[in-house]
Amino acid sequence: MSGPGVLEDLRVIDATTGPVGGLATMVLADFGADVVKVEPPGGDRFRALPGSSLWLRGKRSVELDLSAAPGRERVRELVAGADVLVVSGPPGRAARLGIDAASAESAQPAIVHCSITPWGPRGPYADLPGYDGIVAARGGRMRAFERQLRRDGPVYSAVPVAMHAASQGAVQGIVAALIARERGAGAQRVETSLLQGLIPYDLIELLATQLAERRGEAPTTLSHMGGDLPTLNYHPVMASDGRWLQCGNLMEHLFLSFLDALELLGEMLVQPRFAEPPDRWDESTVDAARDLILQRVAERPADDWMEAFRRNGNVAIEPYLDTRGALAHRDLLANDSVWAVDDPERGRVVQIGPIAELRVTPARPGRRPPRPGEHTREVLAERRPPRPVAAAAGAPPPPGRPLEGVTVLEIATIIAAPLSTTFLADLGARVIKIEALAGDPYRNLVPGGTPGVKTNAAKESICIDLKSREGLEIAHELAARADVLMHNFRPQVAARYGLDERLLERNAGLVVVAANGYGAHGPDAPRPSTHPVPGAAMSGAGYQAAGALDVRCQGLEEIREISRQLMRANESNPDPNTSVVIASTMLLGLLARQRHGVGQTAQVSMLVANAYANADDFLDYPGKPQRPPIDRDGRGPGACYRLYRARDGWVFLAVTTDAEWARLCDTLGRADLRDDPRFAKLEARRGNDAALIELLEPLLAAGAADEWERRLLEQGVACVRADGPSPGQFLAHDPHVLGNGFSPTSTHARFGEYRRWGPLVTVGGPAPAYAPGCLAGDHTDALLLELGYTRDDVARLRTERVVASEPVEAAW
Repeated sequence: MSGPGVLEDLRVIDATTGPVGGLATMVLADFGADVVKVEPPGGDRFRALPGSSLWLRGKRSVELDLSAAPGRERVRELVAGADVLVVSGPPGRAARLGIDAASAESAQPAIVHCSITPWGPRGPYADLPGYDGIVAARGGRMRAFERQLRRDGPVYSAVPVAMHAASQGAVQGIVAALIARERGAGAQRVETSLLQGLIPYDLIELLATQLAERRGEAPTTLSHMGGDLPTLNYHPVMASDGRWLQCGNLMEHLFLSFLDALELLGEMLVQPRFAEPPDRWDESTVDAARDLILQRVAERPADDWMEAFRRNGNVAIEPYLDTRGALAHRDLLANDSVWAVDDPERGRVVQIGPIAELRVTPARPGRRPPRPGEHTREVLAERRPPRPVAAAAGAPPPPGRPLEGVTVLEIATIIAAPLSTTFLADLGARVIKIEALAGDPYRNLVPGGTPGVKTNAAKESICIDLKSREGLEIAHELAARADVLMHNFRPQVAARYGLDERLLERNAGLVVVAANGYGAHGPDAPRPSTHPVPGAAMSGAGYQAAGALDVRCQGLEEIREISRQLMRANESNPDPNTSVVIASTMLLGLLARQRHGVGQTAQVSMLVANAYANADDFLDYPGKPQRPPIDRDGRGPGACYRLYRARDGWVFLAVTTDAEWARLCDTLGRADLRDDPRFAKLEARRGNDAALIELLEPLLAAGAADEWERRLLEQGVACVRADGPSPGQFLAHDPHVLGNGFSPTSTHARFGEYRRWGPLVTVGGPAPAYAPGCLAGDHTDALLLELGYTRDDVARLRTERVVASEPVEAAW
């Protein structure tokens, strides 16, 4: 069954530049919106990027010079007939071009105006250059990789996660605003930023920083937590043909299945040193098991091992792939997650498809990428009135809470799926989390229970034994009253519990979103997956540590060292990469129900979500340039986008245009380099990259990091200190973060008052308050009473261990 596009009959004016806004509006186009891209004469300067064939698809292009009055008048006419306007850049750019929220609302009183800024709407950084690498360096993300290499200092963060999360944040804000508008809220202002796009990727450190300071201790950065070598559960392993495989066997039963597939389990069980469960092994036993595993995997080629692991069916593991190899992944193909698009400039372009499968209102391939200004005459000749918004019954949702009145039921564990519902909770939804009797295992992955504080923010929690008849009945009763059910069961488990399309028989308007590793239709759908697996398969960690993959290991010690580097590169970003896509999918399902009256099932795969995080390279066409490799020292992909040592620390430099290059040379006092034919033009600089690095390194090493930042930023050259606060310290104390409300205060039952992670996107301004993380089963009794159970019923269910909750045990 297939119905209308989610955003069918809605018009979106895309006045952004580059991939962040481009990807957000591409998602809207995939799901039916008429997206008109407004470009300056000659086109968006970022069209030269290979990834533009992806984020331009499905759109029409209009060329307008918004620096002149006639262009601003034309764009005003377009806005008058639109439903959504999306803008990007520093806060002052939109007002200067006549596309700010106030101007848009004067042209179209019911407009949804989405602003994607680099650093947020105000504060000392508001007008700084907005390159992903600059935001990552200032925000502490490059410090998260400090132990990847055997050198001091930050390491370049290769995957542009801020760009990915901000683009999905824009999708979430726009769709939530449209839901609110359908409910009578009128014009809506949506705001997100690249800096907010970093917030999903700090999972613990913000809280850990505050707790350490409260105890009078020096904060420990997340990059320095844990041992030097990978845990056995998440170990990279090298096969006999030199190819690397990434394990993701977080839970004990998955790890034992891995040993069984290696034909090691029986051998190890007869040895007394391995008699205890793996979580009780001491360091020497873990090291002995590590060597047995590495030696066994090195006996056979990667394809042989993958056949054995797939045959076992309960091993989380994938080979490291580049993006070209990933585009041919059998599960992407089986789930129709790869599209081929005819680009008028580049020919046939194979690229990642839609972010998710919505069964009733699916995405459909639309227009090919347009040439600059291809549709100018056509679009300007149209006199399109905006689609009338029907008057809604009841009061509209309040500012900051566009999802007020929406109930989301979550049955999920660890990070990727639980974090997704926090984004909806921050937009006003009521989120009810069903956990096992002992709680989500992620809560206690770190002693003290800090991990669950972020992933369970602003939720209600009930602990239920779903294997009991009464427990499953409670879950089904909660689903019958919900608007969305999101789970991360593998398909066969969801079917066993009846948590699939059968729920729509009782609740026809329910949106059921299943988030798993591989999607629903491919051969690997029944297999488990955890974050390192899609991170390796979709080129995330592989790109981060590409130099390590090129090493031909000679002996066990070299294998151990490269596996260490690969795991340090494979930090937890694949989970939040997935979370932001799940959140967008839930909202698209809600908007489809609001606009078209349909409930449905939807599928999100970690493979697709992590392909989007690598969208700058997740496409292929004849003659496509290779993704620039990261140098072996982990400083960056080229001389002009790179970490440099300063006299007293590190800076990150981003120079992407000839004008920026000229200003850099003048500031360095090297006007001779500005006109040097080897470096004067962008292509020449790329062709002489090694020579340019050799020249720039001593120049930048001669000055202090803070001084370079001050001098170069004053001249409009993007350069920031890269070895400042870690992510948690930055979010806890940076004045710009605090001034923008990106780490608001809340009060946790166990940890007291703390700064929590702020919203990825706001609609109508920030919410009045952002609730803390809940404890496991915090709301068990209240929810059962709400369902009609008596207090005697609740007492019996607790006694019979059908339901439970954890004690508070205050920690402050």
